[in-house]
Amino acid sequence: MGITRIETGRPYESKVRHGAGSVAVGRVLHSSGLTARDREGNIVGKGDMAAQIRQAFANVGDVLHAAGTDFPKVAKYTIYVTDIDAYLRVAENAAPFTAHRQASTLIQVARLAHPDLLIEVEAIAALD
Repeated sequence: MGITRIETGRPYESKVRHGAGSVAVGRVLHSSGLTARDREGNIVGKGDMAAQIRQAFANVGDVLHAAGTDFPKVAKYTIYVTDIDAYLRVAENAAPFTAHRQASTLIQVARLAHPDLLIEVEAIAALD
């Protein structure tokens, strides 16, 4: 079981981290929205988008591993941020987790579940 990346052949696609789409075959994991909380539930990186990106994606990794899969099997991310400009300034912090050209959507929201949270990430991944 696996992931087939969909590309349309547009030159722009080679310049961005995400792919146009992904086809997942077999069983599929849908994660909850994962934020920048540590194992005890404390918010990591208050006011620091880069730190919150790293923690949120680390939490995604924990869910992926618990389900028996890993980042290369992610078909799609949905990323919610409270400030797109702040995210884009430090987006390279997501690169280790988004290097597989999965489909991705980035959305700015007015607020997340706690006022100190800056990012929330959902993942859809194939399971073997």
